[in-house]
Amino acid sequence: MNESSLKKLEYDKIKQMLVGYTVSHSGRELALNHKPSINQAQVKAWLLETDEAMKLLISGASVPLSAMEGIEPFIALLGKGKIYTEQELGHLAAWLTAVAQMKRYMDAKRSTAPTISSYADSMYDCPELRKEMDRCIRHGVLTDQASPDLGDIRRYLAGIEDKIEKKLNQTLGKYKTALQDQLVSKRNGHYVLPVKRELRKQVPGTVWDESSSGQTLFIEPVDVAELQVEWQMWKAEEERERTIILSALSELSEEQGSRLRWNLEAMASFDFIFARAKLSRTYDGIQPVLSDHPFVKLVGARHPLLPAGCVPLHAELGGDWQQLIITGPNTGGKTVTLKTIGLLALMTQSGLLIPAQEGTEFGLFRHILADVGDGQSIEQSLSTFSAHMESLREMLQAADAHSLLLLDEMAAGTDPGEGIALAIAVLEELLERGSLVAATTHFNEIKRFAAQQEGCMNARMAFHAETLIPMYRLEIGEAGDSYAFAIARRFGLPEKIVSRAETRAAASKAKDAGNREHQENRQAAEELEDTSFIGPLDAANRAHPSSNKRSAQDKKAEQDKSITEHKDNAKVFAVGDCVWIHPLKRTGIVFRQADERGDVQVQVQKNKMTFNRKRLSLYIPSAKLYPGGDYDMDIVFDTKENRKIRKQMKRKYAPGLQIITEPEQPGS
Repeated sequence: MNESSLKKLEYDKIKQMLVGYTVSHSGRELALNHKPSINQAQVKAWLLETDEAMKLLISGASVPLSAMEGIEPFIALLGKGKIYTEQELGHLAAWLTAVAQMKRYMDAKRSTAPTISSYADSMYDCPELRKEMDRCIRHGVLTDQASPDLGDIRRYLAGIEDKIEKKLNQTLGKYKTALQDQLVSKRNGHYVLPVKRELRKQVPGTVWDESSSGQTLFIEPVDVAELQVEWQMWKAEEERERTIILSALSELSEEQGSRLRWNLEAMASFDFIFARAKLSRTYDGIQPVLSDHPFVKLVGARHPLLPAGCVPLHAELGGDWQQLIITGPNTGGKTVTLKTIGLLALMTQSGLLIPAQEGTEFGLFRHILADVGDGQSIEQSLSTFSAHMESLREMLQAADAHSLLLLDEMAAGTDPGEGIALAIAVLEELLERGSLVAATTHFNEIKRFAAQQEGCMNARMAFHAETLIPMYRLEIGEAGDSYAFAIARRFGLPEKIVSRAETRAAASKAKDAGNREHQENRQAAEELEDTSFIGPLDAANRAHPSSNKRSAQDKKAEQDKSITEHKDNAKVFAVGDCVWIHPLKRTGIVFRQADERGDVQVQVQKNKMTFNRKRLSLYIPSAKLYPGGDYDMDIVFDTKENRKIRKQMKRKYAPGLQIITEPEQPGS
């Protein structure tokens, strides 16, 4: 997966939340290193684990997860001949107790979570080792029962310490006048008395320390020196016995090394699985259906980082259409919609439950690529348009039939005409590759492309036109408006400016519509020229290549229809007949009958166009359209102003009054 796209879709934030729900270092490492998978079996297994774990959490039982304090370094040193301390072995004993608790817990939950319960079957809590450590170590200290010799040594030590204490109490009284305080302390393992420096000679013994001021000397009296030597001898014996015991316990641990390592992996896995379940529970996640092919169907989906009350999203990609072109005003939720689609796809492929309703379905994608946000970078000197182009370049290098592409604000950041042309070319290329695309735009040309192109679908973010409040609801099937002028008024722009802008926009729109209609007529004429020697059936097949895939029975029916149309074309079309214009795939009214070359003039809306009669079929005869035979055809073909002038000219001669007809526009 593309790291830049993961960050743009806020997958890193989901990962941070996931890491926060782990309780052990090893579980945290699993969460940190976790990535979406394209292996369906793996994703299915992850989702099942998370779903079972969440069921256990919902049941209310406390899961005996272990923080595994000190266990990772302990197991890392197994096999290196280390003699572990009482504290380290104590951590191991406590952890093996947690392993035993987890085995019992999962065994009791087998009916609710059969899959993850089976993982505990392979764990081994090493009862002999745990029993031995419980006997030898308590609260991080070796017990007297750790060995018979250790018990004897400690009894001797205790006896000597009693003798030393009695002797010290005697010396306190004996050297009372020379002491700074009536107390006994220890320095360097020796019992000492605080003696005034000037009275040093009154207390025979060894000086082991002095105060910071130098006025007090800490002296071990000669009276207790012999006892102190004996105590040190037995203390060394205790240390030797301690080493023997710890070596034996360390060796027992070494013998269980493979089982301890497996337990560590299993407990870390449980930590990670339940962290996924804890995260999924925060937004009431569900397990989506996994599709065998690239597909997205969102039912009541929500972005996991938004509040629970946000408007649910319903969307689909990969079924009846490959591309979803989303339009609507700014702040209406277009970008959030793209992020929701992409993030939920990534979460699904990571084995996380997602905030949606039952019926949500996802296929798996090899690439999930997003161009969301303007991507400007001062450091890299990238403009908004340059950043878009850099993202598009990376997308087009990877895009295939197993890719999901999310494109925000297509054609933005450059000349609109060039940007729109480039955007449509990119969409066409991605259609050919079979990639699934969700894109946002404000441009009408891209909306029209989506409306006309097979495999594309328009959608809009609902917007309350009166209150100017976005409704954050995706409505598929219709293109939306940007509501720029209404929003401008809402934010207090002067009415004079907004009205002037509306006038300019309306004029520009009318001009564009006229140019577009002229272009469509020219294109129809060119298509007609190309098919002038091709029969209606062949022309239809050229216009619709998919017709070649029809059954033989359908082709036979179409051929019969074509023959009938040829017979109709041989007839003389009467003025007023409604005819079907094959190149334009629409109807028109005959304005002038065929000339010697067979060219018929037809009125299409307000335009008069010329087509060869072979390109026309009778749709509705004029007799049915205008019953009675005395219908005034000027009403159909002439303007209201021209009809008024003709009536005036019939009544009387009017100097300078004439009707000038614009040259007729040819259609072929």
